[in-house]
Amino acid sequence: MTTTRHRKRGGGEVRIGISGWRYAPWRGKFYPTGLPQREELAFASRMLPTIEINGSFYSLQRPESYRAWHDETPDDFLFAVKGSRYITHLLRLKEVRVPLANFLASGIFALGRKLGPILWQFPPNFAFEPERLEAFLALLPADTSAALSLAREHDARLEGRAWLKAPRGQRMRHAVEIRHPSFVVPEFIELLRRYRVALVVADTAGRWPLIEDVSADFVYVRLHGDKQLYASGYGEPALDRWADRIEAWRHGREAAGGAKASTAPAPRGARRDVYCYFDNDAKVYAPFDAANLADRLGVPTGMGSG
Repeated sequence: MTTTRHRKRGGGEVRIGISGWRYAPWRGKFYPTGLPQREELAFASRMLPTIEINGSFYSLQRPESYRAWHDETPDDFLFAVKGSRYITHLLRLKEVRVPLANFLASGIFALGRKLGPILWQFPPNFAFEPERLEAFLALLPADTSAALSLAREHDARLEGRAWLKAPRGQRMRHAVEIRHPSFVVPEFIELLRRYRVALVVADTAGRWPLIEDVSADFVYVRLHGDKQLYASGYGEPALDRWADRIEAWRHGREAAGGAKASTAPAPRGARRDVYCYFDNDAKVYAPFDAANLADRLGVPTGMGSG
C-alpha cells in the first residue's frame, strides 16, 4: 500500500468500498484462509467502511437478511443497495410504482441508519427517453417517511414478509448508472439535477460512457476496471487521478478535465459526500484497490499500510 498523500481537511464524507463481498477467489487472498463464509461480511466490513449489496438487483431479499447484515457490521458502517433489475431491465421503468413499493417493503429499512444510497443501473440497450425517465425519478422517495408511505402500496407478493418500519425522516439518496450513449446529452443532466439524483461516474474500460457531470450534493463512483472490465486492477497513476477527482468533489468543486454531457455548471455547494465502489472483483483487485485509494485520501481502513 502506498503512503498517504496529504489532503486538505474538511469537505464532505468520503467512503471507499467494494461491490459485493461473497466471491470464492477472494478466499485465502483477501479473506483469511479458513474463515467461515458466514463471517465474510463481518470481516470485510471491518476492513472497508462501505459495501454495495448486489443480491437486491437479482431478486427481492428478505427482511431477516437485511437485519442480519445490519447486525454483522460496525455501527458506523454504510451499505449502498442496488435497485431491482425487474424495475430497470425487465419493466424498463414502465408502470413501476407497485414494483418500487415491493422493493422498498422488502427489507431495506431493516438496515436502519446503515442504509446509504440506492443504485439504479440501466441496461446497455436502454436509451434515453425523457418522459419515461422523469416519471421514474419523480417516484423516487427523498426520505424514509415518503419511502415508507410508498412501501405500504406493496402487492400480495410481500404479504407476510414486508418490513414497514423505518427511521423517521432519514434522507434517501438515489444514483443512476447509464450504459447507452443517448444519455450523454444536457437534457439528461438537467433531469437528474431537478430531482437531485446523482449520476454514477462509471469507469468501464471504455465499454460504456464515462461522464462526470455532478447532479446532486453527493457523487457516486463505480470503478469496474480501467483496462479490462471487471478484471484489471488500478495502478498508482490511475489511483492518483481518482484521488484528485474525489478530492475536488468532496470540496464542492468539479473535477478538472472530465468529460461532461452538459456545459451548465454543477449546483453550488461547499462540500459533497462521495461514495466510491470497486467492482473489479474477478482477480481480487477490488478490496486492495479500495484500500489504496482510501489511503491516498486519508480515509481510515482496517487494512493497514505499507
